Amino acid sequence: MEKEINPNQFLTYFSEEQIKGIDLPEKFTFPFYYQPHQLTRIAVNELQEYLESQDLEHNFGLNPQQKGLIIGKMFGVLVVQDPNGKLGYLSAFSGKLAGTNNHQKFVPPVFDMLTENSFFLKEEEILNRINRQIEEIETNPDYLRLKSDFKKAQTNSKEEITLFKKQLKHNKNERKHLREINKHLPETEYQAFEKDLIKQSLRDKHELRILENRCKQILDDLQSEITFYENQIETLKKERKEKSALLQEQLFEQYSFLNQYGKTKSLKDIFSRTVFGKPPAGAGECATPKLLHYAFAHRLKPLAMAEFWWGASPKSEIRKHKQFYPACTGKCEPILKHMLEGIEIEENPFLKNLAADKKLEIVYEDDCLIVVNKPFDLLSVEGINVKDSAYTRLKNMLQIEPLIVHRLDMATSGLLVVAKTKEAHKLIQKQFLKHIVKKRYTALLNGIVENDKGRINLPLRGDLNDRPRQLVCFEFGKKAITEYEVIERKNNITKIHFYPLTGRTHQLRMHAAHPLGLNAPIVGDDLYGTSADRLYLHASFLEFIHPKTKKIVQFKAKEEF
Repeated sequence: MEKEINPNQFLTYFSEEQIKGIDLPEKFTFPFYYQPHQLTRIAVNELQEYLESQDLEHNFGLNPQQKGLIIGKMFGVLVVQDPNGKLGYLSAFSGKLAGTNNHQKFVPPVFDMLTENSFFLKEEEILNRINRQIEEIETNPDYLRLKSDFKKAQTNSKEEITLFKKQLKHNKNERKHLREINKHLPETEYQAFEKDLIKQSLRDKHELRILENRCKQILDDLQSEITFYENQIETLKKERKEKSALLQEQLFEQYSFLNQYGKTKSLKDIFSRTVFGKPPAGAGECATPKLLHYAFAHRLKPLAMAEFWWGASPKSEIRKHKQFYPACTGKCEPILKHMLEGIEIEENPFLKNLAADKKLEIVYEDDCLIVVNKPFDLLSVEGINVKDSAYTRLKNMLQIEPLIVHRLDMATSGLLVVAKTKEAHKLIQKQFLKHIVKKRYTALLNGIVENDKGRINLPLRGDLNDRPRQLVCFEFGKKAITEYEVIERKNNITKIHFYPLTGRTHQLRMHAAHPLGLNAPIVGDDLYGTSADRLYLHASFLEFIHPKTKKIVQFKAKEEF
């Protein structure tokens, strides 16, 4: 059956055949952790076929022959119901595509700053003009010559004064020598001799002052001419900063988002209630807010959403072509809180205690420490919403305050050592900080790792706009080093041992998944790979010096996969 002709160019209706037998979502998608509904999967498949068939004049990095800067993109779909009850979907992309916001298949932005004669383009031209003026001054031959002359004059002055001081020191030593050999002169003759030496000393000091003043005057004259140019640059930069801040404020006001009640809120208002107090760069340009805003503006009921990555992975993030991803927390969470007001949403899985029925196994215990085998999905320490954790269970069991030495991610299973005394805690923690503790993790990776063993050195830092995700960052990242050894390769799955030499957040997950690492995410990694029944990462071995006996102790936890 052919699809109905739709006067709304951005709404694509499903055919009856496509959605036959599929139940509607009971609640709207929880945007920050979800499994795509069957209807969104149909929409995504259709959108991806469209992307493969169209030349959008944008280099996604999928065609090696295509020239230009490679920029992968996040795309989104929103399944909606029109006022007549018919089902369809809307499509959007994050940011701009091929330098423009206007594409026939995709909903427009909440505010199009690129429309002809818009205040943004006019102000941007003013800012560009200021930038050109700054560049003209900074590249002015006279300004560059003055800076070069000043630098040379500084060097020459320093050398000349240093050389003159060396001569004065020689003169001083010479006078000292003359005093020594003439000390036997009659008193009257010696006084006259000494008076002449003092005159020589005063003359040397006077000539030094003259030289220093002359050098200073040369530098002052040059600096005065340089300052003339620098004052112009500073004035222009100040003007640019003020105009840029004003333009940013105007943009924040123009980005105004609807919800189902027809209530609007600007970016400025939305983010004024957050910790940072102002929107991060790019806020409001993500796919899901665009889709919801368009739906509410055109009386379309949102039913389900999904976002996926299209193109090559960025250098810092881990994004896989065609893979689903949640909405980002830093930019989208405050906006979506307003936009989804009053809409019944799927339960937030982060509020659930997924480890309620999982056992915390005691591997070893004595009077100063305890080693446990933490099950996956159990927190190491209590969280904001979920209090159940290895810490709280041990506290209840031991009837003392357990002292956490190190942690495992909630999704990671395996060995966790906890101290019973402050002294034991101090001594064991010191070994962790000095990287004396030997650790081994076992993991299953999605993909085949070719090398049998190796070392990964990729510095990491947190993604401020999408916590708790991490980024590879060679400029500001902290050192992160992992050694690995392949154990088995089977059915496109690699079983591997990891030996982390540092302990950064998500280090093993990032080093496994990143293209500059092993390019094979850990099975079940819902942040950097694809979800499964669990994260297949297990802390299987620990070795350290016992804080009391001073002997090396080793602990093993049976691998669960």
